[in-house]
Amino acid sequence: MATDYDAPRKNDTDDTESIEALKERVPDKLSGVVDGDDADNLGGFELGGSDLSDLELDVVVLPPQADEFTCVECFIVKHRSLLEKETKLGPICKECAA
Repeated sequence: MATDYDAPRKNDTDDTESIEALKERVPDKLSGVVDGDDADNLGGFELGGSDLSDLELDVVVLPPQADEFTCVECFIVKHRSLLEKETKLGPICKECAA
């Protein structure tokens, strides 16, 4: 059965409801009244797992090696095999050149 989507829609409900009645049904978002259920209440939110706030991480940061370069587009250190071209500003990787 084909449906004519351009034809006017017919509703069985009464569409003559006043604008005042519609305003009473819809909450006023600009009224400044905050619903407690909708507020971002992060006070009771806890992540699962253990507390890692007192844990210190030791990370060794190495400078770029001889076979690596830093892309001037994405600023990621990559292997020379991913070098697409060398520009006046610096090297560009294959992903950024694509």
